[in-house]
Amino acid sequence: MELEFLTATLFNLGINLIYTLMALFVGIAALITIDKKLLRTVDIEGELKNGNIAVSIFASTILIFVAIIISFGLKG
Repeated sequence: MELEFLTATLFNLGINLIYTLMALFVGIAALITIDKKLLRTVDIEGELKNGNIAVSIFASTILIFVAIIISFGLKG
């Protein structure tokens, strides 16, 4: 019984790790796409280097919304 439980636990851990990595890559790709296509006049990386906190809050908000959408999509 312990070997089956350990196998199932490791399998679930692997699946969750794959979902997490997929969500991370999709979130980064979405942020880059939004930066290049929708926000042509705003340089997010340059503003972050200048210390603009509003841009960092905006970028993190985009990542949170993408993560929520991806999590609902991966759940079923």
